[in-house]
Amino acid sequence: MGNGTATADLDVALEKHRTELTGYCYRLLGSSFEAEDAVQDTLVRAWRSYEKFEGRSSLRSWLYRIATNVCLDMLSAGNKRARPVDLSESTPLTQYALSPRPDHTWLEPMPDARVLPTVDDPAEAAVAKESVRLAFMAALQQLPPKQRAVLILREVLAWKASEVAELLDTSVASVNSALQRARATLAEQKDDKGARAAVSDPLDDEQQKLLERYVAAFEGYDMTALTALLHEDAVMTMPPFEMWLTGQADITGFMTSIGHECEGSRLLPVEVNGLPGFAHYKPAPEKGGLSPWSIQVLEISDGGLTGFHFFLDAQRLFPLFGLPLHLEAKTDEAEEGE
Repeated sequence: MGNGTATADLDVALEKHRTELTGYCYRLLGSSFEAEDAVQDTLVRAWRSYEKFEGRSSLRSWLYRIATNVCLDMLSAGNKRARPVDLSESTPLTQYALSPRPDHTWLEPMPDARVLPTVDDPAEAAVAKESVRLAFMAALQQLPPKQRAVLILREVLAWKASEVAELLDTSVASVNSALQRARATLAEQKDDKGARAAVSDPLDDEQQKLLERYVAAFEGYDMTALTALLHEDAVMTMPPFEMWLTGQADITGFMTSIGHECEGSRLLPVEVNGLPGFAHYKPAPEKGGLSPWSIQVLEISDGGLTGFHFFLDAQRLFPLFGLPLHLEAKTDEAEEGE
C-alpha cells in the first residue's frame, strides 16, 4: 500500500510539470507532436530513474535537464522547421502550384492550453504567449540547438545564468556568450513576411469585432467583406504546400478559384500559438455534413489581418485540439436560433 501511494504521489508530482515542459520542448523542436513525445519520454525516464534522484536540485530543474537532453538528441539530425515564408519567395496566383513538402519541414501549430501554464502575473503570461507565436517560433528554429535552449531558458523562462549553466553542464561565461550570439542572430532576422501580430490579451473590443467580421465574411464567402479586413500586404500560407500568397487580390482570387470548395465552411474558435485561430470545417458532399480541413492561425495588426495560415494536417491536428472529426450541417432552424 505504501509503495502504491508513493507511486501515485510521484505520478502526480511529475504530471504537474507536463504543460510547462511541453511548452519548453515545443519551442525547442517546433513540432507539436514531437514536443508531446519528448515530454512523455522525459516523464517516463524520470519515473524510472527517480530512485537515483538525489535532490541536489529541484524536481523541476531535474525534469528540465532530462527534457533538454531528450530534445537535443532529437535535434541532432539538424532539421530546422520553418514556415513557407522562410523557404521561398511569394508565389503569384498565376504561377500557383500545389507542391507539398514532407511534414518534418514545417513548423506546427499548438493549442495554447497544452503549452501555456496558468500564471497570475499578466506580464509573465504575455511573454509566454509571445514566445509561441509563429514568427518567434520560426526565428528560434534558425538558432543552433544549444543556443535555442539558452535563449528560451534565460529570456522566456527567466532562469538565472548559473541555473542554465548547471543544467547544461557548462560555465556561466559560456551561457552568457551563447545568449549574446542568439540575441544577435534574432536581431538580424528582420521578419517582414506576415509576422506582424499586435494582439492584446484578452482581445480588445476592436479585435473581437474584427474576428466576428472575419467569421461572417469567411462563412458567407463574401470576398468583398474579406478584402476589407485584409492589409494590402497580408500573407496567406497553407502547409504542407510551400507556396504562399501576398496581397488582397491574390488571396481572394485563390479562395474563389482553387479554393472554391471552401465555400459553405464553418469556423470554430480555438486558441493557438498565443493568437486567435479557428478550426476550419468544409463541406463534405460525399459524406454529408462538414469535415475538418485546417487549423487557421490569424495575425492581426493595426485593425486588420496581416496574415492567416491554414495548417492542413487536419486528421492529426483536430484531435490535438480536442475537436470532432465531423460536424453536422446547419439546419435553417439552427441558423435562425443562433
